[in-house]
Amino acid sequence: MGGADAGGTTPALGLPRRLVVCGTDTDVGKTLVSAWLVQGLGAHYWKPVQSGLEGGGDRQTVQRLLDLPPDRLLPEAYRLSEPLSPHWAAERDGVTIALEHLALPAIEGPLVVETAGGLLVPLRRDWLQIQQLQRWGLPVLLVARSGLGTLNHTLLSLEALERRGIPVLGLVLNGPPHADNPRTLEQLGGVPVLAQLPPLQPPSAAALAQQWQQQLARHWPAP
Repeated sequence: MGGADAGGTTPALGLPRRLVVCGTDTDVGKTLVSAWLVQGLGAHYWKPVQSGLEGGGDRQTVQRLLDLPPDRLLPEAYRLSEPLSPHWAAERDGVTIALEHLALPAIEGPLVVETAGGLLVPLRRDWLQIQQLQRWGLPVLLVARSGLGTLNHTLLSLEALERRGIPVLGLVLNGPPHADNPRTLEQLGGVPVLAQLPPLQPPSAAALAQQWQQQLARHWPAP
């Protein structure tokens, strides 16, 4: 997988520990998967653009779930009031998203960046989220639903990433396990399904830690 060099690691050390979590669509479980990675990697969490502040936003969701020290959860570059596409939410708040404010934070060690919505969501009317991914140069972990409808959304997303030369670490399928979708996505998408996160009732740090050991720890061995 070509993403290893982009993330500053070698294959012998496992997958990169600085990465971007993207989704095939909204509400596919990006925040839960991001928390999973933050906990497992001992990483900082950063969601540069937060649209919608009900419940405090996704940073607060990760904080409540993992009970992390505040310095592990980096403040957003933009906190927009309404749960809309970032470009429109910013316009309604009277805000202009400046690309220089989306530069990666100057921190050392593992970093998990969570995007807002899908890959082609506009951050501005002249700047798509996938263009920001190109600028960051980090490898992507793509989160998709496990069930019906995921094939089209996921394969389109992988095609868009490939066309722009953005390295993809693999897929995490979120939801009840499906008998065929993982195999089909690996065959047609050309990337591995790294994990299948089942419904957690309720989601908790302990449940995520157990799933990490069962599924993802082998991809990211302890340093």
